[in-house]
Amino acid sequence: MLAIIGIIAVFAAVVGGFLMEHGKIMVLVQPAELLIIGGAGIGTVLTGNSPVVLKALLSGFSSVFGSSKFDKAYYQNILKQLYDVMQKARKKGVTDLEADVEHPEKSELFKTWEHHLSNFVCDTLRMAMSGGPTPFELDQVMELDMEVHHHYSQLPAAALNTVADSLPGLGIVAAVLGVVITMGAIGGPPEEIGHKVAAALVGTFLGILLCYGVLGPMASKMGKAAEEEGHFYHAIRVALIAFLKGTSPLMAVEFGRRAVPSHVRPSFSELENACKGKTPAGAPAAKGAKSAPQAEEPVGAK
Repeated sequence: MLAIIGIIAVFAAVVGGFLMEHGKIMVLVQPAELLIIGGAGIGTVLTGNSPVVLKALLSGFSSVFGSSKFDKAYYQNILKQLYDVMQKARKKGVTDLEADVEHPEKSELFKTWEHHLSNFVCDTLRMAMSGGPTPFELDQVMELDMEVHHHYSQLPAAALNTVADSLPGLGIVAAVLGVVITMGAIGGPPEEIGHKVAAALVGTFLGILLCYGVLGPMASKMGKAAEEEGHFYHAIRVALIAFLKGTSPLMAVEFGRRAVPSHVRPSFSELENACKGKTPAGAPAAKGAKSAPQAEEPVGAK
């Protein structure tokens, strides 16, 4: 919603200032110039990117015009579900999660998770079950996974930013073509020549406006959405590694909570109450509510 408001504000300010100086709004309506800039811009996207990136770019517009899903309730809900996974592993042993890990889409623990998140956690648990890698080595593997995912999640923003950077140049191309047409009209009525010069200059105007007022900010917003996703996976990684090092489930998710950005971080009591079922997952705890201490069961306890 803020992105839509921002784009409207950009056009309102530019057009409003133009009208205040008694400009004629119809002079800015140049379909040919828009076709040249827009069509060439689309062509640069198709030329410079693979189908995978183009598909991700289209889906990435939802992060620009929609609200972020990584809010306080989302973090609290996922950390609570991760606590449930850890509790089952602590009570019955990590190997008891084998069926859940091998078929996460059928597991009550993982079936509501997104594909990459379930793979991120399940692949790590699968390696832990093998008994080979140490927690330090698992941490390195998770970091590598995050780096690869983050790199590819940034490609749509980079593609859109490349298009934005090309628009001023394409605007100059449109302006030059307009000047060529104007040169062909030399000797005609001054009004006609003036109209053609104005149309040529509108091409440069549109290229710069669309670059710095529309596509550039959209690419920036798309990149920040990818950064938010990176922060989320970092919190999951911290919690999971803490548990694999022997930390109790409740303290492990507390480690993860501390890695959550402060503006969307649930409080300790909110997360504790959610994990122990005293409040619905994602719902804030009552003000001043306290929970009685609950002993963690040792690994392997029945």
